[in-house]
Amino acid sequence: MTRIGIILGSTRPGRNGEAVAHWVHELATHRTDAQYELVDLVDYKLPLLDEAYPPAMGQYSQPHTQQWAAKIASFDGFVIVTPEYNHSVPGALKNAIDFLAAEWANKAVGFVSYGSTGGVRAVEHLRLIAGELQMADVRSQVALSLFTDFENFSVFKPADSHRDAVTATLDQVVAWSNALAPLRVG
Repeated sequence: MTRIGIILGSTRPGRNGEAVAHWVHELATHRTDAQYELVDLVDYKLPLLDEAYPPAMGQYSQPHTQQWAAKIASFDGFVIVTPEYNHSVPGALKNAIDFLAAEWANKAVGFVSYGSTGGVRAVEHLRLIAGELQMADVRSQVALSLFTDFENFSVFKPADSHRDAVTATLDQVVAWSNALAPLRVG
């Protein structure tokens, strides 16, 4: 069965992303088209990139990199839950992505973002990064506003309409993950 990792891309204490990622995971677990697993960057404790060789060489020497690589390699596609920090991607998420190369390739990726403008600028940056890593980013995305989807900027209360966006994003990620499967053989 197709496996989709829902990556929680913030490691900040008190992060809003935890509630968002759990919400996406909860919605996903009611589906029967794939297996969904929540992957929290906090659990991997990745330092700033500390591998001697470029990730494209796949010669990982650090145990934390090997653990991260094994986890990412186990999925067929991803949904990345990300905040927007300073019009861009959180440093911890970018660092986690940069640790690997082949483990991301030929897999689909969708995005659930949040921020003052819905996190859309972070997603635009992630789409560029995904292209470089040979990932297929899907069109549909979920953009959550700190002003309307969070009470006091911290209590997650998404509008009902966002459920449809999550469904569309998951539909596309699963479809593209399945379509790309022949490219991942070998």
